[in-house]
Amino acid sequence: MTDKAALYDVIRRPIITEKATMVSESNAVVFEVAMDSTKPLIKEAVEALFNVKVKAVNTTVTKGKVKRFRGKPGRRSDVKKAYVTLEEGNAIDVTTGL
Repeated sequence: MTDKAALYDVIRRPIITEKATMVSESNAVVFEVAMDSTKPLIKEAVEALFNVKVKAVNTTVTKGKVKRFRGKPGRRSDVKKAYVTLEEGNAIDVTTGL
């Protein structure tokens, strides 16, 4: 998988929250990824896009909540997050943008 557009389809955007900032202290970065992406695919995409070595990939799926939109019930989308732990000496600066 060498097509750069396909790699950006796997990794949607970095997640910058308080918890993601705390995780970054242990040399990890959090990304929103496609629902059908696998851990080896996420590892390959991060290594190709950012030129870093990935140590481990952990994923979580957050189910969408049922909320009300303009008085009618609606549902938020499910979100898959990848916690990517990097090897020592590697870093990704997510504040600059992709």
